[in-house]
Amino acid sequence: MKATGIVRRIDDLGRVVIPKEIRRTLRIKEGTPLEIYTDREGEIILKKYSPIGELSTFAKEYAEVLSQTTGMVSCITDHDQVIAAAGQGSKEYVGKEISSELEEVIFAREMKLSGAQDRKKVAITTEQVKNSLAQIIQPIISSGDAIGSVILIGKNDRETIGNSEKLLVQTAAGFLGRQMEQ
Repeated sequence: MKATGIVRRIDDLGRVVIPKEIRRTLRIKEGTPLEIYTDREGEIILKKYSPIGELSTFAKEYAEVLSQTTGMVSCITDHDQVIAAAGQGSKEYVGKEISSELEEVIFAREMKLSGAQDRKKVAITTEQVKNSLAQIIQPIISSGDAIGSVILIGKNDRETIGNSEKLLVQTAAGFLGRQMEQ
């Protein structure tokens, strides 16, 4: 844990203001759910809540099945990071922070399909340079909220994405969204 040197007082309603600089750095916006932890030394820890993170084992297995079925790299994200990835080259995605472009696609709530020759591809992580591979991104909607995405990425620059891949990511996103509602 790293000390910031910032001290805040609790107001009469029990609230503490998280400084703007910290919210910006950690991408915490108004309405972002935070989970509260305490430890034996009396420390209070706030952590961004990820509903899909609770399904991480399940999401990993689902990503593996998607990858095996399609032969493509598959990723499952929440609105902050890649929760699970499978397929050849998937290690560069797991646990990485998603790009602001991908975050916009998730909150737009519409499927984004880019062929290998399209120039308007979305970088999946903040560290990634846009690639020349086909990709399909389907936001996961749960209880009316956009909470993440299911992504398939082609394995070579000649690969195209067809109706079966579209249906697979829609099915996966729908299924994961419903799992979160239970």
